[in-house]
Amino acid sequence: MTIISADPAAGGGRSRRATGLRNEAAILAAAERVFAERGFKGASMSEIAAAARMPKPNLHYYFGTKEALYRAVLTDILETWLGEANAFVPDGDPATALAGYVRAKMRWSRERPHASRVFANEVIHGALFIGQYLSDDLRRRVEEKGRVIEGWIRGGRMAAADPKVLFFILWAMTQTWADFAVQVHAVLGVSDLSDEEYDRITEEVVVFALRGCGLTPA
Repeated sequence: MTIISADPAAGGGRSRRATGLRNEAAILAAAERVFAERGFKGASMSEIAAAARMPKPNLHYYFGTKEALYRAVLTDILETWLGEANAFVPDGDPATALAGYVRAKMRWSRERPHASRVFANEVIHGALFIGQYLSDDLRRRVEEKGRVIEGWIRGGRMAAADPKVLFFILWAMTQTWADFAVQVHAVLGVSDLSDEEYDRITEEVVVFALRGCGLTPA
């Protein structure tokens, strides 16, 4: 969206910032795809630049090095995923929060399958770039939301469950559709899932998750 201002100087500055944000988003999207297909070592800045349809110097201008760009891609993925758990609050409804979280994670696996594969590859190879993030930020966030779940359990609002184990189960159920898409398509005998079929599968996962927590599907 173009921002119009009565102040030409201010408007120009805002326009440049908007252009910069669009360029960064385009680079991140292209890098996400290339890193998913090539891995960190196999990907090149030239290939990412071609995928983003930008000159290679633009990538260095916005992100500096390939490692910095890779870290930015991973950070964007994790912050997007973690933000979906914001509905886990003490006075929130457990069924609504869990169903919303599962649907959101399923949607991201559908809309951004490369993101899930980048993350999976990073973890499989030892989380060399995000190990500290996993040990600090992710652990803290899971513990924080885990305390909310424990409160729901103590209040008799859902069945007993180890919150951390529950998160691992939810991640596995939602990310497998992106990480193991080839296996999914082979077993189901399709080249790709239609939107209607994916929506049906999403609701199956939601129901399964909620019933496992002693909740009625929302």
